[in-house]
Amino acid sequence: MKTEIFAAGLSLAALTPLNAQQKPNVVFIVADDLGYGDLSCYGQEKFQTPHIDRLALDGIRFTRSYSGTTVSAPSRASLMTGLHTGHTPIRGNQEIKPEGQFPLPAGTFTLFHLFKNAGYTTGAFGKWGLGQPGSTGDPNNQGVDEFYGYNCQLLAHNYYPSHLWYNQTKIAFPENDNGQFGAYSQDLIQAKTLEFIDKYNGDPFFLFVPMVLPHAELIVPEDSIIQNLRGKFDENPYQGIDSGPAFRKGGYMSQEHPRATHAAMVSRIDMYVGQIIGKLKETGVYENTLIIFTSDNGPHREGGADPDFFNSNGIYRGYKRDLYEGGIRVPTIIAWHGKIASGKESSFPFAFWDYMSTFAELLDIQLPGESDGISILPTLLDKEGQQKRDYFYFEFQELGGRQAVIKDNWKLLHLDIRQEGLYELYNLASDPSENHNLLDLYPQKAAELKQIMMKARTDDPNWPLF
Repeated sequence: MKTEIFAAGLSLAALTPLNAQQKPNVVFIVADDLGYGDLSCYGQEKFQTPHIDRLALDGIRFTRSYSGTTVSAPSRASLMTGLHTGHTPIRGNQEIKPEGQFPLPAGTFTLFHLFKNAGYTTGAFGKWGLGQPGSTGDPNNQGVDEFYGYNCQLLAHNYYPSHLWYNQTKIAFPENDNGQFGAYSQDLIQAKTLEFIDKYNGDPFFLFVPMVLPHAELIVPEDSIIQNLRGKFDENPYQGIDSGPAFRKGGYMSQEHPRATHAAMVSRIDMYVGQIIGKLKETGVYENTLIIFTSDNGPHREGGADPDFFNSNGIYRGYKRDLYEGGIRVPTIIAWHGKIASGKESSFPFAFWDYMSTFAELLDIQLPGESDGISILPTLLDKEGQQKRDYFYFEFQELGGRQAVIKDNWKLLHLDIRQEGLYELYNLASDPSENHNLLDLYPQKAAELKQIMMKARTDDPNWPLF
């Protein structure tokens, strides 16, 4: 059920009144396919993520935070629109030739529009995947003032690209031609991210950082990060695509040290986060900046990646493309120095579509339409009046079609929808790893959740599930 933004009866003034000078900057960092257990502050034991760990000590580490769904484009569409994947205009990864994905339609109200309406400068640096260049979903047509990175998420599988986009300008990298390793995309994107903070720190900004790492192709620059990790793990070399039409067009290159490289990619994310925090402090805006770090879905198993070796999904069953907890429960840290209590852990459950409502309440802006989300601002600021949601809904278009509903601690999965249509029922309180299907023991609970599942989505001819 869609929920109005101020249904909890809370106004911004009751929480933390802000004048124009006090508007906080917001830095929203989304890693790509980073698993729940891939950070040392979430239990990773094979390598460390000290900068992200320190961020967690300065804020709240959430243990029951959900992405939008289990793959990139619809998960990010949910984040951008405040709608779950039963209502989002993008519900799957659908390629548009020659470069891009199914676009957000004209008239979509995104997080960028919300912040622009509040007087913010908006930037997005990394992987977009919500509309091909020049389309209605192009970042500059969805409220982004400055964009740099990959428009197309398929091309973002590869880290030494032929080109990236700076707004409407295609930036070529001839130093990567003919299989050369001249310009590493995420390093270039990180430089532009830091430049944005330098450029706009005098005014409030919303900085969206959808990092490309650690998705897909396993490759990092030959520097001290990988050199310090190579040789620490037993390796299973991966034979990939090193020539031909798919080379650097979505295919994954060979990697002799896939485990060390995955660890290096996550370590590199940690380095980037440290640099962003350092830049915020250098420019004097750290204490007036709300920082979010999360992931768009669970860990992948492509290109030689080995999430089981790293326990990348923690205790949770499933990976990317699953609607089990391992595919949708993601690490989330939210910090705002001096405003959000430090060193806290919270099990309050929320999802990507709640950020729109949260930011609307923070900025004291009424949303122009309905939202599936609730504001979690009371939880962030340790205030009374936190609204509880009725249920979570997720869907996934691929692999026969999949749905999931979570209500309280009960979770119903609907799998292989276009085939035999199997159901599974779990109690996440007693069985967080989803090992024991309780469907036959609790038929009434299953029937209740089936009714919610049937009503949760609206039909969309672009995204038929049945």
